[in-house]
This record gives sequence, structure tokens and C-alpha cells, in this order.
Amino acid sequence: MILASLLFFTTLLFVIWQPRNLQIGTTAVIGAILALLLGVVSFDDIYEVFTIIWDATFAFIGIIILSMVLDAIGFFEWAALKMAKLSGGNGRLMFFYSVILGAIVSALFANDGAALILTPILLAKMRILKLNTKTILAFLLAGGFISDAASLPFVFSNLTNIVTADYFGIGFITFLQNMILPYLISVAASVLFLFLLLYRDIPKTVDITLLPNPKSVLKNEKLFWFSWFFLLLLLTGYTIGDIYHIPVSFFALSGALIFLAIAAGSKAVDAQKIIQEAPWQIVWFSLGLYVVVYGLKNAGLTNEITHILSYLNAQSQLIAVVGTGFISAGLSAVMNNMPTIMIMDIALHDIGNHAMVYANIIGCNLGPKMTPFGSLATLLWLHSLEKQNVKITFWSYSKFGLLITPPVLLVVLLSVAYS
Repeated sequence: MILASLLFFTTLLFVIWQPRNLQIGTTAVIGAILALLLGVVSFDDIYEVFTIIWDATFAFIGIIILSMVLDAIGFFEWAALKMAKLSGGNGRLMFFYSVILGAIVSALFANDGAALILTPILLAKMRILKLNTKTILAFLLAGGFISDAASLPFVFSNLTNIVTADYFGIGFITFLQNMILPYLISVAASVLFLFLLLYRDIPKTVDITLLPNPKSVLKNEKLFWFSWFFLLLLLTGYTIGDIYHIPVSFFALSGALIFLAIAAGSKAVDAQKIIQEAPWQIVWFSLGLYVVVYGLKNAGLTNEITHILSYLNAQSQLIAVVGTGFISAGLSAVMNNMPTIMIMDIALHDIGNHAMVYANIIGCNLGPKMTPFGSLATLLWLHSLEKQNVKITFWSYSKFGLLITPPVLLVVLLSVAYS
């Protein structure tokens, strides 16, 4: 246990620190290789990890490629400008609309997609609007929080969702039926608590005449309107795939490649550039870190957690759900939600309480917001902001996360316990 824990926390430290620009994926893979060489995991364990996460990994690649193509044709920039124009110059409405836009993008294009693509667009538009630093920070913090808090409704909305759905055999439709209410409550609670926490920095009026016309940013208007139909077709495919037990990644990846080919054929995007610039480091990060974490499972961590979860399950449904959610949230905040979801899934396997399974997902999606390193989406979000010369310190982010996360998490978990 000591060796496995030391290896894990050292790997995570280097992921966060990134000395000499060592990329997160490379660090995680090095950690996985060391785990194998030190006997913390075996080749059989690596195969077992692959069987758990392959669908999530390929689905993620597809979602990111699709998001990048849509971004290249101006889809997200159009949406951001439309949101700003709809506010009519009312700063409070603009804040509300920006959070709702983030919630929709996170649900449809995953939390990582929202962090990678939407954040730079919103930042650029706020600078055009000449908003002050505190206001920009308020909008960015709200956008960063909602990217994870709203990644609940669909199996593909978060890597944690896909891993859990595959592990427990939860279909696309069943997952949506169980998570649509928590999603809506999470978005509503997030809007409320974010506004209460940040309203002092939100201006009453904004000069939206400084912004360009939304249509002006579209690279190909016909392709833009076709993309709406394509997204609807893709959602239909996910539903049909659920009926015939087809993996989510089949539709996510094949759909993305088809849309990329269509966009490249219309000369709207450079397909080679899209493939080259896709965040492949995230894939290596996922694979590597899951292998490292499997060493903790081998060392007996999951058995200890199973004992705790079994005790909670023997109490009332309220205690079981809320307890599970906060345990997974706390672990995610400390050791990142990627490893937490696998450890918790394994620990929950024989308990047989499906409400606790969904509580685990909610905890792993919202809990990471309590620290900057809790989720990959937050690490990407902070890295994206740093490239735009916006720096948020560890303590200022943690202070914000610790204030906003627990009340939103509690409200969402209560909706699961009483539904």
C-alpha cells in the first residue's frame, strides 16, 4: 500500500507541477511504466484496465474531434455571441445565459470539451466588451464550475459517466432517465449559488454593440445549419445503439470522423490540422493514471472503501446516497476524479444499490471543483487560461471551490435520495 500510494501521489504531483513543460499524458504513462516495473501492477492488470476504459477513451476522442470541427466552423463562437446579444446588454442576464450555455455545451460535448473550447471564446468576447478583471474572473469561475457540474445527463457528458455506465452495464436511455433530474437541479442550484457568490462582480449593464454580428463568425453557414441536424442524428444513433447494445464510442468516434470528412470536403476545415491538434495527451493521461490507480486497488484500498460503503448502505437510503456522494467528492478533490471513479466503481460492485452508483458519479463530477487538480477538465481550464495570461492561484481557486461545491452537491444528492 505504501509503495502504490507513493507512486500514485508522485505521479499526480508531477501532473500538476509539470516540470520543464513535461506534459500530463507523458507523466501518467511514465507512472504506469514504473508501476509495472515495480510490480505494483501486472500485464493482466493493464489488460483489465483497458477493458474498463476503452469505450470511454475512444468516445472521448470522438467527442473532442467533433467539438474541434464545430469550433473551426464558428459554431461555439456563434453561440457565445448569440448568448451575449440575447442579454440585451443586461449584465445579470448575460451571466445567467453564459452559465446556461456552459451547461448545454458540457452536456453535449463533455466537460473537457467545454473547458478546452468554450473558455477561450468567452474570454475573448469579455475582453472585447472591455470588462474589468474582477468581472472577467467571475464569468470564468462560473464557466469553469458549470463545465463539471453540468456533465451529468448523458453517458458521453463525462469520462466518469462512460466508465461507470460500462462497468455496471447501464444503457444510454436508462442513464438519461436517472440523471436528467440531477442535471436540471445541478444547473439550477449552480446558477443560484454562483450568482449569490459572485453577484458583486457582475455589472448591471454591458455594451453589447462592441460585439460583432453572430453570423459574421461562421466559416460556412450551410455546414453550420447542417451541424444541428447532424447532432440530432447522432443523439438518435446513441438511442438506437442502446437498444442493440452498441458501445457509445462507436457512434461518438465514427460520427466525429464522418463530420470531419464532410467539413474537410467543403473546405471549411483542415482535417490534418484537426487530427494533429487534438489533445492526445488527455488520452495518455487517462490510460496511464488508471493503471497507476489500479495498483492502489491491488494494495487493498477498494476493500477498505467497500466496508465503509456497505455500512452506509445498511443505514437509510438518504445516508447511503449522501455519504457515497461526499466520499467520492472528497477523494476526487484530493486524488483526482479519474482514479476515484474506478476505485469507487469497483468498491460498489457487489453492494447492489443503484442510487449509490449514481451518487458516486455525481460526487466524482462535482467534488473535483473543490481543488484545482480535482479533475482533468479543471487542469485543462487553468492551463487554457494561463496561455491567455489569466492566472488563478491555488488558494483563490480552492477558496471558491470549497464555498460553492458542497451546497450544490448536497442539493443534487438529495434529489437522487428522494427520487
